[in-house]
Amino acid sequence: MDPTLYNIFLAIAAVLLATGFFIVFWRIVVGPNSMDRMLANDGITASLQCVLALYICWTLDTTVVNVMIVIALLGFIASLSVARFRKRDGAH
Repeated sequence: MDPTLYNIFLAIAAVLLATGFFIVFWRIVVGPNSMDRMLANDGITASLQCVLALYICWTLDTTVVNVMIVIALLGFIASLSVARFRKRDGAH
């Protein structure tokens, strides 16, 4: 593949990921209840993993794979803890 075309595709993917990140971040700020914020937190986790995968594609440096695994595990543990201990919003 032509390196220029490859870099164009990666740049388009980076722009789309940045746009998605800001949309999900807005859901965290606005999000009417805690479950919307938790889903947005999962979206941020997934976006961060995609950004790291894009970094790997762009630089061909695989040293951040362990960071991706840690981020995935932290997102999974956060989702489990919210699912286990969440109370309905407005409930006493």
